[in-house]
Amino acid sequence: MEKNGLNRRDFLKVGGMSTLALTLGTTGLLSVDGQTTASAAGRANNPTSGFGGYGPLVPDPDGILDLPRGFHYKIISREGERMTDGSKIPGMFDGMAAFEGPNNTTVLVRNHEISGGPAFGKNPFDANAGGGTSALVVGSNREVMKEYVTSSGTIRNCAGGATPWGTWLTCEENRSEGHGYVFEVDPQQPENELSRTPIKEMGRFSHEACAIDPSTGFVYLTEDSNPSYLYRFIPNDISQKPGSLQKGGTLYAAAIEAATDPAASNFKTGQTFKIVWKKVNPHWCREEANEQNCIKFSRLEGAFFQEGVFWFDDTSAGEKKLGRVYRYVPHTNTLELFYEGNDAQQMEYPDNICCTPWGDLWFVEDGAGQDRIMGITPEGKVYPFAANALNNNEFAGPTFSPDGKTLFVNIQTPGITFAIWGPFERRNAARAREMSFAAPTNLVPQVSEKVAKVAKEQGMSILEAAAFERHGINL
Repeated sequence: MEKNGLNRRDFLKVGGMSTLALTLGTTGLLSVDGQTTASAAGRANNPTSGFGGYGPLVPDPDGILDLPRGFHYKIISREGERMTDGSKIPGMFDGMAAFEGPNNTTVLVRNHEISGGPAFGKNPFDANAGGGTSALVVGSNREVMKEYVTSSGTIRNCAGGATPWGTWLTCEENRSEGHGYVFEVDPQQPENELSRTPIKEMGRFSHEACAIDPSTGFVYLTEDSNPSYLYRFIPNDISQKPGSLQKGGTLYAAAIEAATDPAASNFKTGQTFKIVWKKVNPHWCREEANEQNCIKFSRLEGAFFQEGVFWFDDTSAGEKKLGRVYRYVPHTNTLELFYEGNDAQQMEYPDNICCTPWGDLWFVEDGAGQDRIMGITPEGKVYPFAANALNNNEFAGPTFSPDGKTLFVNIQTPGITFAIWGPFERRNAARAREMSFAAPTNLVPQVSEKVAKVAKEQGMSILEAAAFERHGINL
C-alpha cells in the first residue's frame, strides 16, 4: 500500500508508530465494528486467557454477602465489639493491608475513617481527633487471636498503602488545621512515636491512597478532592526501612508535556501521555499544582503497585461518570487510560483497588445501590466477585493474605471485616506481568469491515490500520 509516497513500513517509521504497533500487536486483541475478540495468535500465546471470573453470584440466605459458588465467608470483626484490652472496636472501617505474622498468622492493619473526637487510642497524635488504625492478628483457621489499636488521633483515615518493609501508611482525607498528612504505622509496635509523627513533606492535602515502587522507593499518592492531583514523593532516604520516609524528601505533581488543557476528562481512548513531574511545596501542593497546570482529575481514589506499574482509579470520571482506571509506568514515564466505565453493570464508582495474586485488578464500588467487588482480567473482561446484600453500605480495603488463600475486606457501615476463601486462582507472576502491559480491550481502536478487509489485503494488523486512520491516511 502506497500513500503520498510512503509505504506501510516508512509511514510507521516516520510516524513513530512501529513500537506502538509492535506493543499492541502482541496482545492479540482487535476490534472490528465494535466487536472485541482475541486473535488466534493472541490465544496461543496466552494460556490464561480462558479465566474470566468465578461465575454468577449466589444469594446469601443470611442477606449479608453474595459470593460465587464454592466460596465462603466469615465475619471476623464488628464495630462495637471488644478488642483484646476490652475497649470497643471503633467504626467506619476503610483501607486495609495484610502482612505476614509469626507462626503462620496474618496481621491486618485497618483504617477508621472517623472525623470527630475524642481519640480512641492511649497515645494519640491529637486527643480531639477520632480517626486512626487498628490491627487484627488472624490465625490459619481465620479466627482473630488479637485485636488492638495501632494509632489514633488523626482525622478521616480513608485509605493508604502497604510499604515493602512491612508497615502501613495511613492517610488523612482532611486538610483542617494541623491535619492532612500521612503517618507510618508499625503493627508490631503499636501507638509508638513513629505512628504519631506526620510525614509532612509527603504533602498536606485530602489524601486518599498511596503505593510504593519497590525498585526505587518512590511513593505515589492520590488525592480525594475535586479537582484531584496525582503526586509523587521521592524520599531523601531510600533505604526502605521503618522511619526512612520521616527523613524528608521532595513532592511532585503530575503534568503532561506540552498540554494546554490539563483536564483528564479530555483524555481520548488509546492515548498515552508522557508525564512531567513538577515540584510543589508540600504545604501548598494543591495551589502550586494548579498554578503549574498539572493534570486535573475528577476525584482520585485507590492505588496499587504491581509488576512495574502504578494503578489508580478516578471514581466519577468518564463520559458517563461511572469511573476510570489508569496505569502509570515509571520505566517509560507514560500514563494511560486503561479502562472506562460505560455500563453500570460492569463499573459504578470504583474506590479501593488491589491486584490479585494471579494478576487481575480488583476494585470495590462506592455507588448508589448494591456495591460489589469487581475484577478486570488482562484480556479486559469484567466480572463480579461479591455483592453487598446490605444495600448502601460500601466495601473498603480489599487485601489478600500473604499466601493468597484468603481475601480480607471491609464493609464500612456498620463496620464489618470479612475473611473470604474458596477456589481462588493460584499465584501467577506471568499473568501479573501480562496485566501490566496488556492493551485495554474496551479502548481498542474501532475500524470498519472495509478497513479490516484492506488491512488484510495489505498484510497489516487491525491496530496498524487504525493507526493509519488516526493519522489522516485514508485506506
